[in-house]
Amino acid sequence: MYSNKKNASRSFSESEIALLKEGLNRTYKERFEMATRLYKIQQTLKKAKILHNPFPQK
Repeated sequence: MYSNKKNASRSFSESEIALLKEGLNRTYKERFEMATRLYKIQQTLKKAKILHNPFPQK
């Protein structure tokens, strides 16, 4: 896709800057709601118990 690493890293940094600028446009309420959502997901995953049951052999 890119001819060299320099162009790829430049494109990556431009995309990163665009995401940061987008984040600055969010209101404090939107940031709080997003942080709350992520916290709830983190709490749910912390409590989760993953069990592995192998397929039964016939």
